[in-house]
Amino acid sequence: MEHYLYAKSLHIIFVMTWFAGLFYIVRLFIYHKEAEDAVPSERDVLQKQYRIMIKRLWYMITWPSAILASIFAIWLIMINPDLMIFGWMQLKLFFVLLLFVYHGICQYFYNQTQKEGLSVSSNFLRIWNEVATVILFACVFLVVLKDMLGWVFGTVGIVVLSILLMLGIKGYKKLREKNKQ
Repeated sequence: MEHYLYAKSLHIIFVMTWFAGLFYIVRLFIYHKEAEDAVPSERDVLQKQYRIMIKRLWYMITWPSAILASIFAIWLIMINPDLMIFGWMQLKLFFVLLLFVYHGICQYFYNQTQKEGLSVSSNFLRIWNEVATVILFACVFLVVLKDMLGWVFGTVGIVVLSILLMLGIKGYKKLREKNKQ
């Protein structure tokens, strides 16, 4: 039983660092994109520095954390395969799959920053950054609440959170535009 708790602890730690990497990488993508508006001499310096920061974060923290979180998750399921019979676990694994899709799209954005530049707007990236937040909320609610009523309230909470995040992003965009004038 003790090795199960070690595996669980390590899984939680690497999930946390994986999410931290995903949250910060998109923020760096935003900075990289917004640096395009700077004068050429500043733009070149900023984007070069952001590319270095993005590369280090992506390959030294985010990818290793994703791999290690997955390894420890598989180990937990191997130790306790009965986890797979629970609906909450199956739904959580669906959200983990969505997280890997999110991670893969971030890899696509990473590749763009290392080559020609991002093809999406900074506003899109601000919204994109919140997708990981919604996935995180969904996974935590599922793991902690586990029961059907918890899923309902958790799902409603995620929808409300998503709406609030979108409204906040739109409000922030209007505030930025107002401050530019």
